[in-house]
Amino acid sequence: QAQLVESGGGPVQAGGSLRLSCEASELSLSTYFLAWFRQAPGKEPSRVACITTSGSTSYSDSVKGRFTISRDNPKNTLYLQMDSLRPDDTATYYCAAGRSCWWTFDRYDYRGQGSQVTVSS
Repeated sequence: QAQLVESGGGPVQAGGSLRLSCEASELSLSTYFLAWFRQAPGKEPSRVACITTSGSTSYSDSVKGRFTISRDNPKNTLYLQMDSLRPDDTATYYCAAGRSCWWTFDRYDYRGQGSQVTVSS
């Protein structure tokens, strides 16, 4: 069964960095648009970054200049490098694969189970 599995989350102090990974199994990511979403308690998931099949990227204003999305197709893995982390970046982060850079999490064909990121001040 195809699935996405995130890793790399955890606690970090403000100003620090983390790199999230999203590995796919039974699924070739190279043909999909890939995105990272995050969800804070009591809120809907919001898209923070997306990368097209050709490598074009887009970011939400809140993370632009601090986060970098990338993909390694031979490794079938998606990444999110997060630098200059702030307490308001605290959330569960999800990766997703779909046929476009949708803004809505539920529109993606495959979605991971999430990785918690907690940024302390």
